[in-house]
Amino acid sequence: MELYVIRRPSAWANMSELELAGATSARIGDQQMPDRVRWIRSYVVHEADGRIGTFCIYEARDGDSIREHARCVGMPGEEFYKVATTVVVRGDPVQPPIAAE
Repeated sequence: MELYVIRRPSAWANMSELELAGATSARIGDQQMPDRVRWIRSYVVHEADGRIGTFCIYEARDGDSIREHARCVGMPGEEFYKVATTVVVRGDPVQPPIAAE
């Protein structure tokens, strides 16, 4: 599998919607597509329009797997990029995580 960054702009009205989508995403990935997609982490952002968006890090077999997973969950999945390399200057600061399940 390859590493991808998936952009989901303004996909949710609030954190409750995002949490529900996250639980569905984890379940579908883990139970229905474990050999095709693997959710690693997400960075949740406040969009300029007041909605919630994400930058998600996934391992995936290919772009079609990313698109299919997103369709099954009911969230955007057309804007993604294959990661060329990773540069870590510092680890992420410790923050309370939002449960995916």
